[in-house]
Amino acid sequence: MYSDADIEAAVAAGVMTPEAAAALRVHAGTVRAGPQVDEENIRLVTSFNDIFVTIASILLLVAMAWIGASVTMSGGAIACAATSWLLAEYFTRRRHMALPSIVLLTVFVWSIFFAATALTMGVNSVWAVDYGVSSQRVALNFALAAAVAAGAAYLHWRRFYVPITVAAGTAALVGLLLMLVVAAVPGARTIILFLGLVAGLSVFAFAMWWDISDRERITRRSDVAFWLHLFAAPMIVHPIFWLLGLLEGQATAARTFAVVLLYALFGVVALAVDRRALLVSALFYVLYALSALFRQYGAIQLNFAFTAAIIGSALLLLSAFWHPARTHIVGMLPAGWRARLPALNR
Repeated sequence: MYSDADIEAAVAAGVMTPEAAAALRVHAGTVRAGPQVDEENIRLVTSFNDIFVTIASILLLVAMAWIGASVTMSGGAIACAATSWLLAEYFTRRRHMALPSIVLLTVFVWSIFFAATALTMGVNSVWAVDYGVSSQRVALNFALAAAVAAGAAYLHWRRFYVPITVAAGTAALVGLLLMLVVAAVPGARTIILFLGLVAGLSVFAFAMWWDISDRERITRRSDVAFWLHLFAAPMIVHPIFWLLGLLEGQATAARTFAVVLLYALFGVVALAVDRRALLVSALFYVLYALSALFRQYGAIQLNFAFTAAIIGSALLLLSAFWHPARTHIVGMLPAGWRARLPALNR
């Protein structure tokens, strides 16, 4: 089995012309009788060896973190980060293994963030508030650690070009900006949900920038956009539903209707941009709202079963008719928008 990444590498090496690569993709899609527009391809596992290597890598990383932490807290994180980078030199740069690359990148960025946090706090705990440190100083320390993590993610991207790296770096930058706001304006903690929503919309726009640059979704840029959409979705969904008061314990009929209406709106956006992350992120809130509504009207034992049946059936129907529904939605949009959205026939 050959992936898009392998075809890209063949084109870059001169083994295959770009025209031949495009013809191969069209032929493969025809033989499989499955239109690419119905799929959101993301490379995770190419063989069981990916899982095997991932498990072994996690064991080694845990061991290195444990050994390093026996000296200092930051020492464990630094040892873990160094080990993940060295493993990536082989399994990412030479073997191009997807799942191990994702895990190693995630561990690397988190380890750098944790080490920077532990060092800047000046105490043997990242939760320095427990030691009497002011909240402003804690926010500044977290901001500094996030900046270091963003820099580390950039270096990792320049070396290995793992698609999820851009999302990891973006997450660090979002954390940096939020912490700077909290440090500068302590009262901003009361509007953190609004700030998170603005950040989520900004990340969504950034993801669309990557998507627009690859409307056919045949290069690594599409994978970068996928991870950015996955990061942006909960940042958009959670503040909206929380501000609706959905999780305060009272799921009234009006609130439930608002939740379903918002979920339908997210469905339209998901169809337009051909990304399902918004639907997945909002799923918990819809399940909770409908389940609470059924319980309120007496269906206590079967409330979740009824909810799961309704939502599951709706999502399966949407999946089955994704392409026709998307064609209809995109066809109603202005021509300028259609020219920027992922192609309908690819």
